[in-house]
Amino acid sequence: MTSLVTRVRSLLFILWLYGSMALIGLGFSPLLLVSQAASMWVIRLWAHTVLFGARWIVGIKVEFRGLEHRPAGAALVAGKHLSMLDTIAPFTILPHTCYVLKQSLIYMPFLGWYAARTRMVPIRREDAAKALKGMVTRCRDRLKAGRQIVIFPEGTRAEVGQDSDYKPGVAALYRDLDVPCHLLATNSGQFWPAHGIDRKPGTVVFEFLPPLPAGLKRGELMKEMKAQLDAASNLLIEQNAKV
Repeated sequence: MTSLVTRVRSLLFILWLYGSMALIGLGFSPLLLVSQAASMWVIRLWAHTVLFGARWIVGIKVEFRGLEHRPAGAALVAGKHLSMLDTIAPFTILPHTCYVLKQSLIYMPFLGWYAARTRMVPIRREDAAKALKGMVTRCRDRLKAGRQIVIFPEGTRAEVGQDSDYKPGVAALYRDLDVPCHLLATNSGQFWPAHGIDRKPGTVVFEFLPPLPAGLKRGELMKEMKAQLDAASNLLIEQNAKV
């Protein structure tokens, strides 16, 4: 049962989350006309602001592990997706982040402006094969520009403990781009759930795992990626449950 204190803090944090998005997004909007790099700086500023609020309002700390496996240049990153936080925190640790995201997000105020200006990769899931082909083409272009392409193979946020299917889009990117696949595990949903408004104090860990080498067959890639991401994320969840 959620305590009154937790509920109040969670509501205050939601105001911080979306209020800071509006204030920073609008306040720094002239930088949208300057450059892609300037717009990315605004996104990083907001990401740091969100993490600051998460720590001091609801008691969520964010820790990064496995930084020796973090890509510095062009790369493909597949991440476990348990929370909205998974789309925010990597901006503070990856230098040239490029997300594969839903087309509808591009039309949102503030968020959409910066996503479009920084050349994120929107996809329309209902277009199936056409969307996949377009995604691969755009990601190839972003990779040439030195970006870290971040994709969530599950396609949407999953509840903690849920055994989600991993969608084939990541395999298409992996095959076409011919690069290693970096893996990013997390326990984020344990404290910032996939759904609902309540946030719980604790330490969210994002852990970079050793990358899967280029050239694996599709079935092998999907099997290893799911096994390693699920196992590492579940271990983080178990470790924090004992704290």
